[in-house]
Amino acid sequence: MESSLLQECARRAGLRRPAVIWEPLEPGGEPLALDAERTIYPASTIKTPLAAAALLLAARGERRLDERRSVRAENLTLNDAPSPIEPGYAASLEELCRYAIDRSDNVATNELFDRLGRERATAIVREELGLAGTAFHRKLSGSDPLIADPQWDGEHRNAHPVRDAARLFRLIAERAFPGAEFLEGWLGEQRWNDKLSLGLSAGDRFAHKTGDTSEVTHDGGILTTGDGRRAVIVVYTEMPSTPENNARFGTFMRLLRNEAFGDST
Repeated sequence: MESSLLQECARRAGLRRPAVIWEPLEPGGEPLALDAERTIYPASTIKTPLAAAALLLAARGERRLDERRSVRAENLTLNDAPSPIEPGYAASLEELCRYAIDRSDNVATNELFDRLGRERATAIVREELGLAGTAFHRKLSGSDPLIADPQWDGEHRNAHPVRDAARLFRLIAERAFPGAEFLEGWLGEQRWNDKLSLGLSAGDRFAHKTGDTSEVTHDGGILTTGDGRRAVIVVYTEMPSTPENNARFGTFMRLLRNEAFGDST
């Protein structure tokens, strides 16, 4: 359902035309949505379903999490922080997943594209997790010019809609697929906490993943309050990622959290 509460919180926070899902993970909790059908480029939020695909393929025996292969120089690109992996380093599949999530590492993500196969990864998250709108098409670049990606079809962009993101976080919270506990752990170790995390109250925990470009800024994950209440929240915007815009997410989180949970802290 469309929510006037989400609209009002977005207005007060200064978020322009956000796409939002709020879903309490408690019996009787009412999910709220705002403009959730709009197509928005996911940026680095695509890394969460990509790591989930690796865990699913490992559970099927198609891949091994401890399998090590040398990182290829072709996958190098800039990151917001220096990458812990360099060409020639024999990285395990588990390491690549963790770095892609908790550091949002682009090099690790591009290695995952190669090791999993973008078509196979797309198929398994759709079949096993019901992420019907999610697709892996192009490797990630930390800056212009974009890195060479010969396997890209030259047309399609990565896709991970707000509704798919919320569904995946709920499945992770419910431990609904093999490896979900690892994924929530990596999300909980997120080093980029300049958006929704700014609106947390004392004792809250937020296992989440951000996404940033010069055109979009996103955040979403699993909120656990100090007294044990849980909810999924996903916010995508078509605002550039700047310190000022990102801080608006914190205001939005504080307003929504307190209104939805009846908490004035």
